[in-house]
Amino acid sequence: MTERPTALVTGASRGVGAAIARALGPTHHVILGGRDEKSLAEVAAELPDARPWPVELTRVTEADVAGVERLDVLVHSAGITRLGRIADLPADAWRRMMEVNVVAVAELTRLLLPALRRARGHVVCVNSGSGQRANPDWSAYAASKFALKAFADALRLEERDLRVTTVYPGRTATDMQHEVRKYEGGPFEPEKYLRPESVARAVLAVLNAGADAHLTELTLRPAAGPVN
Repeated sequence: MTERPTALVTGASRGVGAAIARALGPTHHVILGGRDEKSLAEVAAELPDARPWPVELTRVTEADVAGVERLDVLVHSAGITRLGRIADLPADAWRRMMEVNVVAVAELTRLLLPALRRARGHVVCVNSGSGQRANPDWSAYAASKFALKAFADALRLEERDLRVTTVYPGRTATDMQHEVRKYEGGPFEPEKYLRPESVARAVLAVLNAGADAHLTELTLRPAAGPVN
């Protein structure tokens, strides 16, 4: 058994999730959730006290979380996007985004509530600027992120002993942003976007706000470049 507080981070194989895991590594035992076993193992090898947790988040069961008795931090960083106009997006695209971005988050949280309650833990939902406003071609993704906000707000009210924070990063230099820019027909310009490490530092600031503080929402935007 470790004496460190325990954190579980989804989407931890790359991008923002991996950056958050690395930021938590010096102080936490980190459980690295994701599908890419090789990448998870590589991130785990960098950290002093971490273990990979290869999992398909849309099919998590009680057996998958059976070993987690106490959980101090749960960070939901995994997510997918598919852009397109409403006229062109089939129902399957909507269902898939809701399944990954909302339903999987709700189910994993539900399964881990006993462990979170024991620790009076902190749940962080890494949302998006699309969870604050909807733009053309972003309808399904924005709908899933608005729903994620609603989930976090309801969880905060229902579980009074937990802290629940929604973080809204703007455009971030990740693989997802590569795909977004490809769809938009523009270049990938990382100097105009947030770095994953900047989002990770914001999550740390949320977690370290102090025992008397409950920071419920935090919005980040790139200092240069697009607002959304």
